[in-house]
Amino acid sequence: MLNISGKKRIVIKLGTSTLAHKTGKLNIRRMSNLVKVLSDLQNSGKEIIIVSSGAMGLGVGKLGLRKRPEDTPTRQAAAAVGQCELMYLYDNLFDEYGITVAQILLTKTIIETERQKNVENTLEKLIEMGVIPIVNENDTVAIDELELEIGENDSLSAMVAKLAKADLLVILSDIDGLYDSDPHKNPNAKLIPMVTEIDNKIEKIAGGAGSDLGTGGMATKINAAKIANEAGIDMIIMNGNNPDKLYGLFENDETGTIFISH
Repeated sequence: MLNISGKKRIVIKLGTSTLAHKTGKLNIRRMSNLVKVLSDLQNSGKEIIIVSSGAMGLGVGKLGLRKRPEDTPTRQAAAAVGQCELMYLYDNLFDEYGITVAQILLTKTIIETERQKNVENTLEKLIEMGVIPIVNENDTVAIDELELEIGENDSLSAMVAKLAKADLLVILSDIDGLYDSDPHKNPNAKLIPMVTEIDNKIEKIAGGAGSDLGTGGMATKINAAKIANEAGIDMIIMNGNNPDKLYGLFENDETGTIFISH
């Protein structure tokens, strides 16, 4: 088992299914517990960076929409409303533990041009000041740039991990990790605890979409693992239903699926 406890700079991606109920409304108990655990990890000396989904889902719930919108203007409106509520909640929850947070909204055009250096510098300074950066894609403008948008936060989290020169990327989801077949369809599906190479077999296993409120599925998580691993960063997929399991992770308990970097 890889020595996770020694890793210091951690990017943690929080999926919509972790932050919200199926109704789209915030899962208050889980989010509160997540903030408590992440604050404690930060206090222990970890350098935490959050890539947070949930803005679109929260916007859908806040606006009383029945499902995730398909047209661009409504998606933009839901993202704008949800992002405002999401950061308000993070700010209030982390403030209870004396931790300051900062919002960073990115687009692919920023990440993949010379402007990425500005992002790197901002992340580094925030971390140096003890601030937890909270990153999301700028959906209100990125949706307009369809050929340029990242589209989902799994891949974004890997890009952020690369920019931040992180030691580890942790993706929290509604599934325990990567299985050898779809556990929703096959009760005998077995969890794969470690992946040392993302080959055709692994990619074939990782089919399917995510929840109704989110945009990611296992395929996007495999893509994130590729990006992270190629940058020398290990990645873990684990279930976010019980945030306390993050403590076990950093005590080297075996949990989820770890993708070993090259």
